[in-house]
Amino acid sequence: MADLSPLEQALGTEFRDKDILRQALVHRSYLNEHPDFPIGHNERLEFLGDAVLELVVTEHLYANYENPEGELTNWRAALVNADMLSGICSRLGVEPHLYLSRGESKDSGSKARYYILANAFEAIIGAIYLDQGWDASKTFVTKYVLSELPRILEHRLYVDPKSRFQEAAQEKMGVTPNYKVISESGPDHAKKFEVGIYLNKELVASGFGTSKHEAQVAAAEAAIRAKGW
Repeated sequence: MADLSPLEQALGTEFRDKDILRQALVHRSYLNEHPDFPIGHNERLEFLGDAVLELVVTEHLYANYENPEGELTNWRAALVNADMLSGICSRLGVEPHLYLSRGESKDSGSKARYYILANAFEAIIGAIYLDQGWDASKTFVTKYVLSELPRILEHRLYVDPKSRFQEAAQEKMGVTPNYKVISESGPDHAKKFEVGIYLNKELVASGFGTSKHEAQVAAAEAAIRAKGW
């Protein structure tokens, strides 16, 4: 089996049981092609890691901020969503170590890969918890997840992109943005949409998605970057 010491170094933690880290990297699809592989998939570890992550983040927010429950809930959601976790997982260099089916291996950059990375990150947290206990898993989450909180608060990333762009447009220009579908492609069961976001008649940016809402969110994110808001 592949040497996981480079990954341990990237994660900043050495496992007593290497197989528990390896299991955190095994996607169910790999076992479909390798039924004799001696280690199970990572879904149970993901289940455990999700709970550990939520508790560490919740405890930190409760202990350090006296904001109302609704605000803390939004902050927590911004910290533990799939977008955040997949990004952290990617930056830590986990992806090359994943055990994936041939089909999944070729699907780099897809929405499915984005969720696989987020789930693997939660599974790694679960593996750390089982291998080293609460304090080690709390240290890991604090280092890699809670460290994102200042950026989230500074840029109000806990507010969805459509709301953020609308608030900024109304404040800075007195204009409410509107969205228009620029193009549709693909069969009914796999549609892809391009949506433009406009201020008056100015096309600020466009975004793509598998639903109109997803494309609108992508357009709003692009518009925030384009305007520097």
